[in-house]
Amino acid sequence: MEQRTVIGLGICAILIAFGFAVNGNVGLYFNIAALFIVLGGTFGAAFLSFRTERLSIVFKVLFASYRTRMKAPEEIVGILVDLSVKSRLKGVLSLQEDEDEMSIMFLRRALGFLVDGYSEAQIKEILNTEMYFFKLRREESERVLRTLAEICPSFGLVGSVVGLIGMLASAGDVSLILTTIPIALTSTLYGVVFANLFFLPFAAHMRERTDHELLLQKIILEGVSAIENELNPRVLEIKLKSFLTPSSREGRIISVKRIQERFKIKPEVVNPGPGGSRILQPVSD
Repeated sequence: MEQRTVIGLGICAILIAFGFAVNGNVGLYFNIAALFIVLGGTFGAAFLSFRTERLSIVFKVLFASYRTRMKAPEEIVGILVDLSVKSRLKGVLSLQEDEDEMSIMFLRRALGFLVDGYSEAQIKEILNTEMYFFKLRREESERVLRTLAEICPSFGLVGSVVGLIGMLASAGDVSLILTTIPIALTSTLYGVVFANLFFLPFAAHMRERTDHELLLQKIILEGVSAIENELNPRVLEIKLKSFLTPSSREGRIISVKRIQERFKIKPEVVNPGPGGSRILQPVSD
């Protein structure tokens, strides 16, 4: 998880805890019976509604989304421009050297298709199909989380009804009434908190991450197609930067010094040009 996210989450948790504690005894807001009713009912309904494999996938996707950092679009643009330059200098087959180093599976697959000699139409068809079903899978996982968010308050109401029934059944017994009232009140509290503090934010986070990954995949698709067509790297840079926000388009990715350092190319001095100027040509090691 990113450091800024952890800091923000910590501050919010402190504020929420302070809100519970400011009126006195924090223990008043904890009730095991109410917690069991809400969580048991919610996850029971989840197991009845969705396959176990689907719930497992949702958990894995959530865990990975908070655990791993995604590359920024400008990083992907830089990688693709570098690959375009390398392809022109050393040939398409040289990209196979970078295939195993890429941290993004989609980019690795795209480079694999390029090195294996797939046509541009074939590459686009395969990658577009992968993007389509990736989006469908993520939408299904998001739907699971939103369903849980809808179920939670309902079981909070169930807990409230259970508490009220116990209170009415123990009319005249003050000790039993004091035991059942907290169940009625805290159940509603737990249902609302779990829905709006966990499940809905999880669903929103998954949607944001999915949109971000789809943007990266679209950039990769356009970049690999341009490399296949041997598009000029400078033109490719301008094209791919159209996917970025204006603030992320500053600076040039392509420079002689950067290319020499990235691909270990030594400059060679050739015959002086007109007016005695010296012309440098990059030559591979």
